[in-house]
Amino acid sequence: MSTNTMKAVFINEQGGVDKLIYREDVPIPTVSPDAVLVKNRVVGVNYIDTYLRSGLYPVSLPFTLGKEGAGDIVQVGSNVKNFKVGDRVVYLGASAYADYSSVSEAAVEKLSDDITYEQGASIGIQALTAWTMVRDGYKVQKGDTILVHAAAGGVGLLLCQMAHHLGATVIGTVSTDEKAELARENGADHTIVYTRENWVERVNEITNGLGCHAVLDGVGKSTFQDSLSSTRRLGTLISFGNASGAVPPIAITCLTAKNLKLMRPQLFNYLATREESQKWWGEVFDLLKKKVIRLHVHKVYDLKDAKQAHIDIESRKTTGKLLIRL
Repeated sequence: MSTNTMKAVFINEQGGVDKLIYREDVPIPTVSPDAVLVKNRVVGVNYIDTYLRSGLYPVSLPFTLGKEGAGDIVQVGSNVKNFKVGDRVVYLGASAYADYSSVSEAAVEKLSDDITYEQGASIGIQALTAWTMVRDGYKVQKGDTILVHAAAGGVGLLLCQMAHHLGATVIGTVSTDEKAELARENGADHTIVYTRENWVERVNEITNGLGCHAVLDGVGKSTFQDSLSSTRRLGTLISFGNASGAVPPIAITCLTAKNLKLMRPQLFNYLATREESQKWWGEVFDLLKKKVIRLHVHKVYDLKDAKQAHIDIESRKTTGKLLIRL
């Protein structure tokens, strides 16, 4: 492999995992004046990667997968002021399934020496998604009852930890007893194994028929209607993922009966300015340093095994975070 090429995983067309292509002779990206070149050490695998691969979200082809990573800056663009060669960094939003990624300066944050590359790559999309959800999407207060779907997943475990830290009673839905135990270890006060229990009935039992102040739903199509019915009067439903498929169009009058609020957030809209990015990253770094949140790494893959990482995350059998080490 020459010094001008690198390993990468990309797609030429959208579809199943068979569309993922691993090559070792991909050109290293050029760096624009407002970007930095990062030598990736560890990158994160997220559900959104499967949406971009499958066609649920449109992309320009060919497309290199991966939305977050941690590594070292090896080149800086001529306009870059805040970073230098050698800085340890974490970033969002670039083509991360590769040895090197060209990343806009606005999407990069420095990693302090007490945070590892693995922690940096684990904390980005999932922890920022969870923290913005419980501080802005619905500002969790002491005494609230919060329902977290897929409570043993990467975002789910962090939501349980954060909502518990903020003083809420946390109800988590999971598919197995093992996942229920993990959710309880991470702050869930009640767990519902939805494969054998009617979770709507159980939520009503736990809340004395009132429902939850907020329902945090990353599952999507299969849970949306029941999530609405599990939200209490004046409550909030946040639909933030499509693990079971995209939520079909709704009639806005479905919110009327209980004066409900409905939100469909996108993380990157919280990070649109340097100030916003530093605020949210800074708060999440602080939660990690104070051990308010603990990271669970399910498995670390080689880049050539990205296909298996996608199979595993879509199987619904994983817990916590999936990473690729380069």
